[in-house]
Amino acid sequence: MTRRMRTGTVVLIAALCAASACAGPGAPIGPRIPREGGGSLGGSAAGVLAFLVQPRDVAAGSPIGEEVKVEALDTLGNVLTAFSGTVGMTLGSNPSNGTLSGTTSVAASSGVAFFDTLVISKAGSGYTLVASAPGFGSVVSAPFTVSGASGAAAGTP
Repeated sequence: MTRRMRTGTVVLIAALCAASACAGPGAPIGPRIPREGGGSLGGSAAGVLAFLVQPRDVAAGSPIGEEVKVEALDTLGNVLTAFSGTVGMTLGSNPSNGTLSGTTSVAASSGVAFFDTLVISKAGSGYTLVASAPGFGSVVSAPFTVSGASGAAAGTP
C-alpha cells in the first residue's frame, strides 16, 4: 500500500540530502556562492582562496597600505585553520607594465596569508593581484589604482 507524501516531507528529505552530499563525493553542496575578489565556493577538492583584505590604492614604489590578506576556505566558506601552505601573489591586470616586488610568496598561518610588503613600481589604474596556492587554484582581487609621485594616477603609455 502506497501513501502520499506531504510537500513538507519532500522538502525536508531534499534538504537533508543536500546537507549530507547525496550528490556524490566531491560534489559541491548547494549553489556556488560568490566571494569577494572573484573567487567562488565549490572550486576544488581542497577548497578555495578568497581575499579577506583587498589591496587598496597606493603610491608607486610604496608598500600597499593595510596588508593584503588571503584566506583558505572549505567548500562551506569556513576558514581552513589547519592550512599552512604557501600562497603566492602575482600581478593580474597590469595596465602600466609595472613590476610587483616585496614578499610575494608566504606561508599561511591558521589558514590566512598576510602580504605586508607588496610594492608596484609604476603608476596606473586598474591593477589587480592574483593569489594562488597548490590545490586551491587562484583568485583575482578587486581593481585598484597606483598613483604617481604627485598622487595622480598616470595614464597608460
